Amino acid sequence: MSQRHFYVTTPIYYVSGNPHIGHAYTSIAADALARYHRTCGKTFFLTGTDEHGQKVASAAEQAGMTPQVWTDTLVRKWQDLCARYDVAYDDFIRTSEPRHVVQCVEVFERLKASGDVYLGKYEGWYCTNDETFWLESKLVDGRCPNPECGREVQWLSEDNWFFALSKYRDRLLAHYREHPHWVRPERSYNEMFATLEGGLDDLCISRVNLQWGVPLPGGGVMYVWLDALLNYITALGWSNDSERFRTFWPADVQLVGKEIARFHTIIWPAILWALGLPEPRTVFAHGWITIEGEKMSKSVGNVVDPFALVDRFGPDAIRYFLLREAPFGSDFSFSETKVLQRSRQPAEALARDARAVSQRRRSRARRGNVRRALRRPAADGGSANRGARFSRGARLDLGTRHRAQPDDRRAQTVGAAQERRRRRTRRLALRHLRGIALAFALALPLHAGNGARDPAPTRRIRRTRGFMGAGARLGEARARHADAARRRATLSTHRRVGRF
Repeated sequence: MSQRHFYVTTPIYYVSGNPHIGHAYTSIAADALARYHRTCGKTFFLTGTDEHGQKVASAAEQAGMTPQVWTDTLVRKWQDLCARYDVAYDDFIRTSEPRHVVQCVEVFERLKASGDVYLGKYEGWYCTNDETFWLESKLVDGRCPNPECGREVQWLSEDNWFFALSKYRDRLLAHYREHPHWVRPERSYNEMFATLEGGLDDLCISRVNLQWGVPLPGGGVMYVWLDALLNYITALGWSNDSERFRTFWPADVQLVGKEIARFHTIIWPAILWALGLPEPRTVFAHGWITIEGEKMSKSVGNVVDPFALVDRFGPDAIRYFLLREAPFGSDFSFSETKVLQRSRQPAEALARDARAVSQRRRSRARRGNVRRALRRPAADGGSANRGARFSRGARLDLGTRHRAQPDDRRAQTVGAAQERRRRRTRRLALRHLRGIALAFALALPLHAGNGARDPAPTRRIRRTRGFMGAGARLGEARARHADAARRRATLSTHRRVGRF
């Protein structure tokens, strides 16, 4: 039997920024996937930092350092973020590493040789903060259309290299139609599909007036987004056709924030196809963590420091909160109050969820045993027990190997159905009786047998909530309890409560 392999990635984080809880969220989700799949077979978990671009070069110049020394200083906090949250990655790649730079140059040469890259003149609007070219039709009041940015853009006119993205539009549309689940959640799939239907322009992949990046033959550096996307294959040793690359590519799950889904679900598969490689199996664009409905942003000033958070609550409480608070893929609101509420009883919540899963598994196993028993042929070829019948009300023993004949299947099915109905009736009757008992108990004054006041009357409700299973019945019980409180001045049978 061949062993299963699993490859999961996070986006590489831009090194010049400070880590926030959103970065921890992506890394923790990928780590949870990797931990599970390590129990099933070989698993590779990749994360890292994006260290090229104009913003990094400008920040290094202001700090009086070279870009390489500057990034060597900044990368430590990103590695420390993983360590503090117990994120166990298999590789941490930096785009300034020689192993990455060499393979990026080889990618450029191959794309150029295949005709997918050509030299042209670019004139248009460029956002330095996002490292992104924008069409004039996309600008909002002459500014960057990214709602998190909104900064002014500058006009650039350069002789640059272009990737022929438009020629892959039809293939991308066909792939989206044939694989409707390869981009998740459905919201991101629909958004990217609409983008494809609106048409694609060729992508500028080089910058002439910039020195800090992957140097290209003939001058200039590689566009920072192409440089960043290639880390998913350069970390596996693509150019050397290493065994690691053959084992783990294509990636099983690539986790990204929904704001960068366009690069990973339109540009990235087209580049892979141009290199003769398969696309990732799944790209999952998870939601945002919001603060009072607003996305975290440095410009707004609502960024949550993940290091201060883990110092206060510890890694386990934060990991549990982030993975438990909302369905993965949707936005959800963050507050320390919610973390505190979740962290108070995580063990009880996990035990409750595990118990529910166990009950569902046992129920499915019982149904499966019934079906197998009904399908199982007799050992003697069908002659034995042909006239046997289940007596009325007989119980189907799910732990025994039955040699049921075709003529007996209907009788067995009827007997099993009758037994299930009887069990259900007994269960509902018992629940109803318990509810009546609780309601009667709460309808009387809550005094102890010795005349002392019950110090915690709500404990009765908590103890019975597990078998009640109906919030409405509890509401009726509380109403009776309130009525009884008004009658306490006249009732003389207080001491009877001691028997409940």
